[in-house]
Amino acid sequence: MKKVGYVYDDVYLEHDTGKEHPESPDRLISINKHLEPIKDKLIYIQPRRATVKEITLIHDTYYPQEIMDFCYAGGGYLDPDTGVGPQSYNAAVMAVGAGLEAIDKIKSGEVERVFCAVRPPGHHAEKDKAMGFCLFNNIAIAARYAQLQGFEKVFIIDFDAHHGNGTQKAFYEDDTVFYFSTHEYPFYPGTGSKDEKGAGKGYGYTYNVPLPAGTGDDVYLHVYQEVLPPLIQKFNPDIILVSAGYDLHEDDPLTYLEVTTEGVGSIVEAILKTKNVPFLFMLEGGYNLKALGECVKLTIEKMLEI
Repeated sequence: MKKVGYVYDDVYLEHDTGKEHPESPDRLISINKHLEPIKDKLIYIQPRRATVKEITLIHDTYYPQEIMDFCYAGGGYLDPDTGVGPQSYNAAVMAVGAGLEAIDKIKSGEVERVFCAVRPPGHHAEKDKAMGFCLFNNIAIAARYAQLQGFEKVFIIDFDAHHGNGTQKAFYEDDTVFYFSTHEYPFYPGTGSKDEKGAGKGYGYTYNVPLPAGTGDDVYLHVYQEVLPPLIQKFNPDIILVSAGYDLHEDDPLTYLEVTTEGVGSIVEAILKTKNVPFLFMLEGGYNLKALGECVKLTIEKMLEI
């Protein structure tokens, strides 16, 4: 059995997105409820507060202060989708810190794989802009931090139903971080076409697989079992980070994909079999509470077994 870490803190429940918002504290409550039967198999990791210096590995220097001031002033909407409350900044810096602490534990050898159950999510956040429920780009910051810890080549896989525009943009001209995404297209946020392949020395290190509404297990399994592995073998990463968004599920209320719970498990299994390196999974989307809990439990079971 693999040594699998689980990062969580109740501070994530204090991020107030507003009444009836789909990105609610209930998401993490459901995940933790579903993990009860296997919690003794996990190594619990306490996240830490990310520093401004760490956040600005990706974001502009003034941006964290803007978010802090907005939240501490009482919050509101940063964009039409992204609601925050007075405690949202604290939750967001701890969400970033989950990835950083996970990298530290991987580096020390205490764990081989980590799942970070955090909110707010991150993959839409750009260097100077919150969007799509995201304040800071948790996975992108973790990638840069991993490089500082000696993991020179980082492969990011994003299976959220929405394209991770912020993550892609952060590494678009970088040949040390490979970004791979499957997502519903055309759909929010409108990026992620096949033609987006990177630029400059980063050309060829962005790989998008846009998929039409209604895409199900068969197409996803072909992509993750046949398309992805050769890309990973060629790039030869030192660590693999996964933006784990479970809104690709057939029961998700915000999207139009048809992936089953078993299909999600097969995707995760295919990812874990690509290369014998450390893995860090960072929670992104997923808004059907039952499907989300079941899929995260299945993901962690695969992380323990494979």
